[in-house]
Amino acid sequence: MEQLVRSITQWLTECDGITISGGEPFDQPSALHALLSSLSTFDKDVLVFTGYSAEQALQMMHSWDGLIDALVSDPFEQHTQQTKPLRGSDNQRLNLLTARGAARFASYERSLTPEDRQLDLLIDKDGTAWLAGIPRPGDLQVLQAWLIAEGHRATTTELPRTAP
Repeated sequence: MEQLVRSITQWLTECDGITISGGEPFDQPSALHALLSSLSTFDKDVLVFTGYSAEQALQMMHSWDGLIDALVSDPFEQHTQQTKPLRGSDNQRLNLLTARGAARFASYERSLTPEDRQLDLLIDKDGTAWLAGIPRPGDLQVLQAWLIAEGHRATTTELPRTAP
């Protein structure tokens, strides 16, 4: 854990907040707790995404006072509409768990605006590309096609979307 925190410290001093997603953080609750405890020294808001229901996640974190400011809960449903910020599908809930979480994330309890529909792209010196945001269906294929047209090799793991 210490090595992980050391490796990301340079970004933690500059970032607005910390987001934990990908895989399922609550499948390893003790590791998640240890990570969040280590990150708490940076005094950043913490947003965690989980496919578990809020009720299940809150039960697992019953004594984690203040380590998570906001929690996006419930499973992503590919064929469910996405009209709310921070959520991949509208069945997901934004749970504001602390006063800091409410101050930082309450404004996301609304419908999407055009400004919400953006992806941030960062390319490291070694050529590794990082995307932040929730792409709409087909966005990654558009990016892939553009990169290929510009002479780059580009692959995506996004699965083709089928009609409901």
